[in-house]
Amino acid sequence: MTTTTSSATAAPPRAALTPLGLFTLLLGAALPMIDFFIVNVALPTIEHDLDAPPATLEMVVAGYAVAYAVLLVLGGRLGDTFGRRRLFLWGVTGFGLTSLACGLAPGAWWLVAARVAQGAASALLLPQVLATIHATTSGERRARAVALYGSVGGVSIVLGQVLGGVLVAADLAGSGWRAVFLVNVPVAVAGLGCALRSVPDSRSERPARADLAGTALLAAALCALLLPLTEGRAAGWPLWSVLLLGAAPLCAWAFHRVERRAERTAGSPLLPPSLLASAEVRRGLLLGLPVFVGFAGWMFVTAVTLQQGLGYGALRAGLALVPMGVAQFAASMLAPRAVARFGGRAVALAAVAHIAGLATMAATALLGPWPHLSPLALAPGLALCGIGQGLQLPLYFRFLLAAIPDRLAGTGSGLAATLQQSCLAVGVASLGSLFLSLVPGAGMRGALAVVLAVQAAGLLGLMGLGLRLPGKDRAKFIS
Repeated sequence: MTTTTSSATAAPPRAALTPLGLFTLLLGAALPMIDFFIVNVALPTIEHDLDAPPATLEMVVAGYAVAYAVLLVLGGRLGDTFGRRRLFLWGVTGFGLTSLACGLAPGAWWLVAARVAQGAASALLLPQVLATIHATTSGERRARAVALYGSVGGVSIVLGQVLGGVLVAADLAGSGWRAVFLVNVPVAVAGLGCALRSVPDSRSERPARADLAGTALLAAALCALLLPLTEGRAAGWPLWSVLLLGAAPLCAWAFHRVERRAERTAGSPLLPPSLLASAEVRRGLLLGLPVFVGFAGWMFVTAVTLQQGLGYGALRAGLALVPMGVAQFAASMLAPRAVARFGGRAVALAAVAHIAGLATMAATALLGPWPHLSPLALAPGLALCGIGQGLQLPLYFRFLLAAIPDRLAGTGSGLAATLQQSCLAVGVASLGSLFLSLVPGAGMRGALAVVLAVQAAGLLGLMGLGLRLPGKDRAKFIS
């Protein structure tokens, strides 16, 4: 399957995506991304106000992340079947209601349950964004829209850190940590109003039946993988976490067998194996592994380093990341031009910029006046990292979406987002655990340098993949 084939056979878009419609979709994409990071700033005050033990605090984060990742493919499939506009509206509404429930939570376990529901609402919402862009745009308009989508991730992370710090510090009307959830409600209402007016509908021309067995097995595989990775380290890797990790590949194998049989017998697989059989799809997914694993580990290690190693408060730590967010947004806007000039080699260029940023950060930590580094001293390395990340994210989504036929836009978008969320958990568990294990012996800046070197090694692999992608003379395969 090639992009030229799928583009030639794809049905024309049913309705054009207007600028307001694109803005609304991007706003919808930003909501779950901001919420994923904004809660980290509020955890200390949640612990104090609700008398929540550390394990329950971990569940506030993990419950959202696991529900989000587990249901993403199903959310994309439902959009393909029932209409992406409808699922987007349901998702925005559900996100607003569950945010209200989080903000009004009377106890810790109420908050955990509301966060799980919030993650489920996000899983309905997010796949519709890329799927709608994929189904209602083409050519340069699609490239610009995907570039903007890629920029939303970086900006949302920085905005989540800064906004969380501002809201908790301001303590508006005595709301404290509750404000980080309640602020979502008016934004969701505004997004719902805009979506009703501006988001066009699209769906698969051949709606698929429900795949209950595939859905259950995929959920079991992802839960068996993500729950131990998000909770196991904090709990000291108890037996249940080891058993679940051992069960994860078995569940994945069973899921693949069920899906392959369903496709072979003209059934309705949740994730058609033929989609993963495409070399272009596999290549696109492979590009995402070092990007998202490294990014998650980077954000965790940086947050710990800024607040514990350098003594920054939550607000100052968020503001210190602003150069990265600004550079990431600017670079994402240049991604279409980079593809036009370098073709697939733009991936290698992004890896080089990112490696330069990591090297600059390591040199600043090792040679600078630790632990009295100012945000200004960190800015050059953070900006270079932002440039690399700003190019990588839209390129990942662009390459992967180019390989997915329009009729599977929702499923493919859910797959792309599922890989992203799963890698976030793997990155925190692997690079985060490595960092914390090195701190007692090597000190925080020594541990930071080691983790940055490991991330750079992963980016060398990304650079090698980028050099094997088509050059600009074959850019038609990736546009």
